[in-house]
Amino acid sequence: MPARIGESEFESEVTGSPLPVLVDFYSDSCIPCKRMSPVLSQLENEYKDKIRIVKVNTNFEKNLVEKYQIQAAPTLVLFSKGEEVSRIRGAVRKEDIIELIGSVF
Repeated sequence: MPARIGESEFESEVTGSPLPVLVDFYSDSCIPCKRMSPVLSQLENEYKDKIRIVKVNTNFEKNLVEKYQIQAAPTLVLFSKGEEVSRIRGAVRKEDIIELIGSVF
């Protein structure tokens, strides 16, 4: 299961990571977020050692939500070398996430 991180870990876990990182901006009350959680766990296993996947709760991490202009949950933001390279919003298919991840390889 992807690790849940907050603002204090964001730099070391995301922008400072040597691997690409997919950040799931989610909310506990979001039904589409809950549906995507098992898919993200699968992808974390499939892409082990190639990409990291982490979760940020939008209800508690307002500074990150504002900084990255998150307007809806779920929003998946892909970072590579500390920079945002792509994002998708809403409940999406596993294939869509794989395509997003593929943009950094």
